[in-house]
Amino acid sequence: MKKTAFNEIHKKYGAKLVEFAGFEMPVQYEGIIAEHKAVRNSVGVFDVSHMGEVKIHGKDAFAFVQKLTTNDVSQLFKGRVQYSSMCLPNGGIVDDLLVYHCGDYFMLVINASNVEKDIAWMKQNVFGDVRIEDVSDATSLLAIQGKNSLPLLQKLTDTDLSKIEYYHFEFGKVAGQDVIISHTGYTGEKICFEIYSSSDVKKSEELWNAIFEAGKEFDVKPIGLGARDTLRLEYAFRLYGNDMDETTNPLEAGLAWITKIDKGDFNGKDAIVKSKTEGLKRKLVGFVVNDKMVARHGQDVYVGDKKVGHVASGAPSPMLGKNIGMLYVESEYSKTGNSVEIDVRGKRIKADIVKTPFLS
Repeated sequence: MKKTAFNEIHKKYGAKLVEFAGFEMPVQYEGIIAEHKAVRNSVGVFDVSHMGEVKIHGKDAFAFVQKLTTNDVSQLFKGRVQYSSMCLPNGGIVDDLLVYHCGDYFMLVINASNVEKDIAWMKQNVFGDVRIEDVSDATSLLAIQGKNSLPLLQKLTDTDLSKIEYYHFEFGKVAGQDVIISHTGYTGEKICFEIYSSSDVKKSEELWNAIFEAGKEFDVKPIGLGARDTLRLEYAFRLYGNDMDETTNPLEAGLAWITKIDKGDFNGKDAIVKSKTEGLKRKLVGFVVNDKMVARHGQDVYVGDKKVGHVASGAPSPMLGKNIGMLYVESEYSKTGNSVEIDVRGKRIKADIVKTPFLS
């Protein structure tokens, strides 16, 4: 297994380590519920260095990224970030990703489990004066999330963090290190930052220690992948492999807002437009279970005796005290307020379809 630059620190903090996307990663430290609430109530720090980072250089970098992704890259300028997706010709989602406009190059941030596949897809589609540079192994990434992330980090940087708008970033220094400071996150917290830095172990450990020293007054906590999943689900943020994959298109996955069919040609456009014109056969919707049993990924969804879909994601919500999730269901049954049944280990439990996000 690969290890991030923070691996020894995770062991020092008593993390339960598991294999994830080929990396040894912390799934939890104190416990998922405690870590979840630490982020919602104050601030938590995640090691997400397993994510992939790919720089796109060259005169045709813009044209390439515009063709490769579904969102409109022309809306970006240096210092702005965009959520997007890459699609196959049939409209299936290769991956969801972030696009950073870094001035004379773009940086694409991709899911850890898809790094090799995504880069192969990029190379398969490359044209013109474009150079694809995988900098994943050279990059550490910490997510500092929650309402106290700003006052914590402000102690460590001269950059005025209050001036970095949501989904914007700055090149700057944190704890004396050259970094990208990005106002982004995967928790639903509006006050949130992600710090891209060197993967040098010594520098990475110094950065972590500086953040935790500055965060003592805010009771900063290390957060594992378990709470990362429950936090993102409360805001209905999609998880690749659960809520979307190469068998789903962005419209079915509720990602029409990052699919700009009027921007010009892009991979998968014709198939996506066709599915919209013909009408979506299924949709991804939110659900709440008023039962102690938790619905999980892959479980079948029924209306009466008819199987009408499957659960994409499901987990208890620590903030709502209910079991929540997202499921794919045939479009005729997807209306908010409808009820379906989910087969949980041989028992049918009722689930009500609700609007997302679950938290506002």
